[in-house]
Amino acid sequence: MSEHRLARAPDYTVAALVMLGVNLAWIFLALWAAFGLLPVLLAALTINHAITRLAQARAAPDSR
Repeated sequence: MSEHRLARAPDYTVAALVMLGVNLAWIFLALWAAFGLLPVLLAALTINHAITRLAQARAAPDSR
């Protein structure tokens, strides 16, 4: 049987982060247009808090 090596998978991290930014921008703009600036600020603070907690949970040593 012939030896077939699998090629390295493409890294789509940058594309995913760009699309995340685009999606956040239109969601924030839609919230701002519909409800004003305060809900946008609250959503941004909530997302920031969630990211911070996720980073802390990933940095904590495994307690098992």
